[in-house]
Amino acid sequence: MAHRPIITLTTDFGLSDHFVGTVKGVILSILPDAELVDISHSVGAFDVLDGALTIASSYFYFPAGTVHLVVVDPGVGTVRRPIVSTTEQHHFVAPDNGVLSYIYNREERIRVHHVTAEHYFLQPISQTFHARDIFARIAAYLAKGVAPATFGEEVKDFVRLEVPRPTVVNENTWRGAIIKVDRFGNLITNFTPDIVPSLFQSEPLPFKIRVGGREITALQNAYGNTPPGTLFGILGSMGYLEIAANQASASKILDVEKGARVEVVLEAMPSVCPS
Repeated sequence: MAHRPIITLTTDFGLSDHFVGTVKGVILSILPDAELVDISHSVGAFDVLDGALTIASSYFYFPAGTVHLVVVDPGVGTVRRPIVSTTEQHHFVAPDNGVLSYIYNREERIRVHHVTAEHYFLQPISQTFHARDIFARIAAYLAKGVAPATFGEEVKDFVRLEVPRPTVVNENTWRGAIIKVDRFGNLITNFTPDIVPSLFQSEPLPFKIRVGGREITALQNAYGNTPPGTLFGILGSMGYLEIAANQASASKILDVEKGARVEVVLEAMPSVCPS
């Protein structure tokens, strides 16, 4: 039995206006049997990197052949390009503003086409709603089986933003940042196990996580392993170190938001004197 074509939607549109519904209507007018999946419409307004993190944390859980429509587009109506990016298993339709940067970093093979075939666009084109007039229609035709190269020439100079990564302060200290605050108030940092592997061992060296003027010295493997309100670190489902509090907002407790500095300090092992 053939699967229905899947199109996901990731935007900063919110749900209080007509934008999301209109985009879905355009897609369904071309591909009535499409299965539309909302990844998120609560990406921070105009926050391209937040959109990039959101789609990169979710796309690989979808079946091969899925089309991902990603619209966080503060440059709508300017000279920025509409693009189709294709990996070995997925298609992405987005503005060429870096919103696919985390995917570019993760995927070994990716091809990007500048969408110039205007006969696929909804006419007349609004200068303020390319998600409706361009991106939604391209996503629908991709899901319908139109080849990416049909929409325009392949390009190599696509926009690739620098994804924030922790820096080395000294041999025992790394400095990173909060890259997202989720709806529970958990602070997602940009520390991953490959950056400080010893922090994530079953028996890590003693450490301190410094954030918001506090020091956190405990890692947990579940949110409920501590009394309510207790701060701790945890390797979250996105693959990043999170600062969390059981049944409370770590963001409010620490009074920090996205962009705040985080330091991880490993205590040096005591030297052993020769006998």
